[in-house]
Amino acid sequence: MSTFIIAEAGVNHNGNIDLAQQLIDIAADAGADAVKFQTFQADRVVSRYAPKAEYQTQTTGKTESQLEMVRKLELSASDHEVLIRHAQSRGIRFLSTPFDVPSLYLLTRDLGLNTIKIPSGEITNAPFLLEIARSAERIILSTGMSTLGEVEAALGVLAFGLTTDQTIPQRGDFERAFASEQGQQELRDRVTLLHCTTEYPAPFAEVNLRAMDTLAAAFGLPVGYSDHTPGIHISLAAVARGAKVIEKHFTSDRSLPGPDHRASLEPQELHRLVQQIREIEQALGDGVKRPTASEWKNREVARKSLVAARAIEAGEVFTEQNLTCKRPAIGNSPFSYWKLIGETSAQSYTIDEVIDV
Repeated sequence: MSTFIIAEAGVNHNGNIDLAQQLIDIAADAGADAVKFQTFQADRVVSRYAPKAEYQTQTTGKTESQLEMVRKLELSASDHEVLIRHAQSRGIRFLSTPFDVPSLYLLTRDLGLNTIKIPSGEITNAPFLLEIARSAERIILSTGMSTLGEVEAALGVLAFGLTTDQTIPQRGDFERAFASEQGQQELRDRVTLLHCTTEYPAPFAEVNLRAMDTLAAAFGLPVGYSDHTPGIHISLAAVARGAKVIEKHFTSDRSLPGPDHRASLEPQELHRLVQQIREIEQALGDGVKRPTASEWKNREVARKSLVAARAIEAGEVFTEQNLTCKRPAIGNSPFSYWKLIGETSAQSYTIDEVIDV
């Protein structure tokens, strides 16, 4: 199965619908499977007292609040309709991450999206997780900033929502749902986990790609990687380690104002990422060790045969001094070397002549 590549446009449209459509074009031209935006009502997501993250202050300054910054990045319902139509016209799947319940309903009930990506910051937002479980057919859950226990707790909420219509959960309901056979099956069928380091850009020393293996072993779910590192090579390494999904931020121009542009790929980099992921998929193969189709023609040229190390007369005994191994592999295998030592040659050989017995 090929890696599902999500080109994360996020809020890199800067609130401009024309730029948002341009981002769809860039993702489609690069060959990504999906282009993803973010859907939110700023006043429902950010309080007036919320500070900016350090990286947001570095990229957008200190004069405006986080709420003021986020308000400028909202997309309206009509904007979403325009973008979905444009994505369909370009043959690329449209996704968006909701950050509040009305935005979730907009995406699932009004616009018909069946896959919801949950961002790392919402992994402890249990009421929201429950609404997502009851609204989405498939769920992608990012696990940045999380402990293994927090991931399990979030999966418990999702399992509960996927297996029951019970309105108010009681003590222990999430744990019971997670531990149940039905809950485990629903999670396997419908949930993918993404390992993530929530920093922009993420330091290489804090990536910990082996945590993908830990998530897969702990929960038995498909696992991928949401990449915030500079460049594309860590995403490529994640694919080689078995990532089923790769998510990567991109922009039309890294020099544009806004919180995420600096930590995003530019168009040619996104194109190279997709191309090289597809090459890695081909290179991974099926794991069976055997000569490939292109190797067969090289076996005779690259391997060796037993040949005369010097002229050998008929009736002469084969010895370590008159036998050697040289290319090409058109005669006896060098594995016959010890069998011939001490035997009598039935014919004469010139130097480098293949021993034919």
